[in-house]
Amino acid sequence: MPRCFWCNDDPLYIDYHDTEWGVPQRDPQWLFEMLLLEGFQAGLSWITVLRKRERYRQVMFGFDAARLARMSDEEIEERMQDPGIIRNLAKLRAARQNAQAWLRLEDPVALLWSFVGGTPRINHFSGRGEVPAVTPEAEAMSKALKKAGFTFVGPTICYAFMQAAGMVMDHTTDCDRYQALKG
Repeated sequence: MPRCFWCNDDPLYIDYHDTEWGVPQRDPQWLFEMLLLEGFQAGLSWITVLRKRERYRQVMFGFDAARLARMSDEEIEERMQDPGIIRNLAKLRAARQNAQAWLRLEDPVALLWSFVGGTPRINHFSGRGEVPAVTPEAEAMSKALKKAGFTFVGPTICYAFMQAAGMVMDHTTDCDRYQALKG
């Protein structure tokens, strides 16, 4: 089956590409998890995060925002010793800060989806050179999230999040998922 240029032959990557990436998501728990994971990915490859995702779910309280918001400095230090996750103190502190910011939002799902007018945007990119890393919508999302107290939510992270959450559908036109999701 033809897939997007970025999807390699790793079974975990293939499953993510084929079943999750680009599928519109409105579940607040899933969106919160993905926003944090995209932040953890900064400077790394997405496959690195995918391989650590299950461990993140274990040590990050299932991405329960209320529990993460109360994570102590000692709990963060414990996670810094866990080789099953990306051990970056700034990113772990950001997860706590972002959980606190998430809980202050009146309707996080509506806010996130507002940057595409509440409707998935289907793009028609043919390959590697056409898919942007940043868009004006991602810049606006980044600015709004930062204003709300989030960190590790730059425009590139926000656009990757928008792609993952199906807010924008960037499966390339030569990918079988493009045809399936476009329909």
